[in-house]
Amino acid sequence: MDTELTPAGSEPAPEMPLASRLANVFAAPGEVFDAIRTRPVSTANWLVPALLIIVLGWLSAAVIFNQDSVRQQLSEMTEKGLEKQIASGKLTQEQADKARDVSAVIFKISAVAVPVLTAIVVPFWWGLLLWLAGAKAMHGGFSYMKAVELAGLANIILVLDTIVRTLLIVVTGNLFAGPGLVLLVKDYDPQNAVHGLLAMANATLLWILILRSIGLARFCRVTFVKAAVWVFGMWATFTALLFGFGQFMKMLGKAAGGG
Repeated sequence: MDTELTPAGSEPAPEMPLASRLANVFAAPGEVFDAIRTRPVSTANWLVPALLIIVLGWLSAAVIFNQDSVRQQLSEMTEKGLEKQIASGKLTQEQADKARDVSAVIFKISAVAVPVLTAIVVPFWWGLLLWLAGAKAMHGGFSYMKAVELAGLANIILVLDTIVRTLLIVVTGNLFAGPGLVLLVKDYDPQNAVHGLLAMANATLLWILILRSIGLARFCRVTFVKAAVWVFGMWATFTALLFGFGQFMKMLGKAAGGG
């Protein structure tokens, strides 16, 4: 549904069908972002990719959690964590048994919730960042919802990522397999900070950041390098804050346990 016009004085670009927009994000992203830059705001540009990501994410989860190797991996991870808690005196055996059941429920809820959060929250969060950087800092003159469209269309790459990631998990039997450096890790440990950093170093993330940079450059009429500095800089800053917060919480947990 088109609800908002672009800035006055901008000539609307020729209409590009939605199917072409989604396909051309892979092949000719600059043309896609040029096509939507001066068009009225279209909800379909972020909603359709979001729906595709959600549906495919749920199908992927059904396939992945039907693998015996994955269920075994989850069981071993849960048991290892509970054993540490029991050994440190933080949990009794009875509490550990209850925690085991809770963990199983959490995994199921996560399988449903994560695709939804990724598909909906990410475009609006990154739309905010792109709008602040492009429309405010670089005076790009586009609305917040145009930035959401940009982020939503870039997110279509996650459809391909879901397919590739699912195939890798099924083939390797490793729940944490993905198109990146994490494939070099034999026994992935979610509590290992280095493993977490390697998991973030993947081709999909790089591709999406590049697409956001291309879109921001086209929206603001600046060079790709200038836009990329903003996009990669915002990602690095936010990731560092999250990583630092996670490490801080782990330190607090260890200190509390030691006390």
